[in-house]
Amino acid sequence: MYPDEHQLTATIRAALAVLGIDRLTLAIHDASFPSDEDEDVGRGSPYGGGARALLGLASELGFDGLQLGPQGDVSRSNPSPYDGALFTKSPMSIAPKTLAEDPLWAPLCEGVLAPLVAGRPDGSPTRVRQAYAWRASRRLLSTLHDRFERLGGPGAAPLATRLEAFRARWGETLVSDGRYEALFPEDEVTGTAASARHLFGQFVLDEQHRALRAAASARSLALFGDLQIGFSARDVWSWRDLFRTDYVMGAPPSRTNPAGQAWGYPVVDVERAPARALALIAARANRMMADFDGLRIDHPHGLVCPWVYSSSDPDPAAAVVRGARLRCSPNLPDHPALAAIAIPTADQLSREPGVPRYADDWVRTLNDEQVTRYGFLFDALMERVRTAGRHEADVVCEVLSTWPYPLRRVMARYGLGRFCVTQKADLARPDDVYRGENASPRDWIMVGNHDTPSVWLLADRWHGTAAGVARARVLAERLAPRPALRPRLARWLEADARHLSHGMFAELFLGPARRVSVFFADLFGLREIYNRPGVVHEDNWMLRLPPDFAERYARARAHGAAFNVPLALALALVATRDRGDGRTLLARRMLGAARPAAPEVDPEIWSLLEAELAGP
Repeated sequence: MYPDEHQLTATIRAALAVLGIDRLTLAIHDASFPSDEDEDVGRGSPYGGGARALLGLASELGFDGLQLGPQGDVSRSNPSPYDGALFTKSPMSIAPKTLAEDPLWAPLCEGVLAPLVAGRPDGSPTRVRQAYAWRASRRLLSTLHDRFERLGGPGAAPLATRLEAFRARWGETLVSDGRYEALFPEDEVTGTAASARHLFGQFVLDEQHRALRAAASARSLALFGDLQIGFSARDVWSWRDLFRTDYVMGAPPSRTNPAGQAWGYPVVDVERAPARALALIAARANRMMADFDGLRIDHPHGLVCPWVYSSSDPDPAAAVVRGARLRCSPNLPDHPALAAIAIPTADQLSREPGVPRYADDWVRTLNDEQVTRYGFLFDALMERVRTAGRHEADVVCEVLSTWPYPLRRVMARYGLGRFCVTQKADLARPDDVYRGENASPRDWIMVGNHDTPSVWLLADRWHGTAAGVARARVLAERLAPRPALRPRLARWLEADARHLSHGMFAELFLGPARRVSVFFADLFGLREIYNRPGVVHEDNWMLRLPPDFAERYARARAHGAAFNVPLALALALVATRDRGDGRTLLARRMLGAARPAAPEVDPEIWSLLEAELAGP
């Protein structure tokens, strides 16, 4: 892709180190991975040939981490990975093309893929065909399982031995899920056959996941898993003795969603069943730590002080607005049942008039013993992380606009930060938490994530508006070290939405945040929306990379319409070159790499950066 790709990768990583960036991750969910043409059944997999090519590109561009989404099995009608199973991985991620590279698996995989690929419905290669992929994966799994059951000869014993080792390690965790599939089948396989197929399918996925880890490690890519806060129907059935019956979990009103979000997720009844709650945390953490190098904790509020609302209210949308925080509500007349489990007393709540109960500082003081009570589940999770040999820096907490005081206190004990999503920055507020300069070194910074529009779509909307002009000028303040050149840089940023996007990418590397995440739609210049949070929409979770993703990326980057990593790093290095550390030399190298990769980018930026480098 670039001349001397290995040298480019080394230079990018050197630039990241000089800029103080400890981690650069690419975030992508399983379904969004590309597939090779001969393996594409309408849905991506992190285990296929296309995924390997994506790992190669990510590594070349200097990424050292891959953030996956939840991998749990989903229903035919609901593709949201955050509603998937906790322990049962999705059979839609089985990739027989790469599985067959193991000689023991090759006889089972022979001829299984071509008919499924041929039957794939027509449609855009950038969209998941959920219904077909769901059915095809079950047919594929049934075929593989039937062949395994009939397998004889020298190939049978080694695979059977590996299956038994998998059963010994994870079978107890999966047994309830197998029973669920037997009792509540979604396809024609029922009873004991469904249970046996279920365990076998999880074994296949475990084999492929271990191969993915090896491939990622060879590319110096750490794998991060996603510990979702929600539960699937099978999890509710399997752990039905663990949940409260009077309340369910949602998200409170916030700047992102002023009306809140009525998720309807079950609430773990820690007070009634503490041992059972710890068993669930231990089982999840053990599996995640076996599968991944690091961990993203989805909505950690749910482990500490979840926002809850009445499960019996016929209008969930209205009920979630009237909800309250579990363990934070000692004196709410509309939620008397929560008083008995409240950790703070009434005099530890905010004394400011008009502070809403969902405000971050609704609880304003806590002693250490109270913080320990709040951290019951979170501390148990972190203990498992440490036991597995991981460090606090390997844990990512998805904290967005809402960060209540009890959660802040619990996370502070581990030095964990929040998310800084710069596209959400309120430029009228110098102290806004989404402004890059207000991040802390322990935060994760990003232009967007799976719940936001891509930066390219937003920049298109902002172009030619007062909002776009304001953002360009704020970025120029951070990116142009010499005041005399700031107006010139601001004009370049204002002139084209693609310029503004690259200015926003460059800001990620200026600090103080030391960990950067890039969502795949932002890397590849996609303008489609991946997910509309809090809304059921037929297009949610459907965006994916096509088989020719690398060629499309190269073409878009040439026009400045996809993330040009060397250009963003050159901007960041120039902006901070007064700190020394060889930044001027690295900036010139990044500039040299960016130019041939983006020949059609407005030449004004090359001239401007050269002028900055030539200055005092």
